[in-house]
Amino acid sequence: MNEYEKEAHPRVPMSMKELALLGDGEVAYIKQLDSEAAERLFPSLENAPKGIDLYAVLSADGTPLALTDSRIAAIANAIENDLVPVSVH
Repeated sequence: MNEYEKEAHPRVPMSMKELALLGDGEVAYIKQLDSEAAERLFPSLENAPKGIDLYAVLSADGTPLALTDSRIAAIANAIENDLVPVSVH
């Protein structure tokens, strides 16, 4: 960043709330989970199948929206809800 950019575009820190809302209603994060992580993220889920990968669809602020056993189904869920799917590693 040069001196002109510093003067013309001062950096303002983003609050935690602003960061959490970044992409809200626009982006869905797709996260691969094991059964234990899925049970923690989705408390109503009991006895999730062991040994398979599950995929969570999360809102921009991390709120769980959907859970599936297929990455393609998770992406389709995001698209059906007019959200842009983004992978989380």
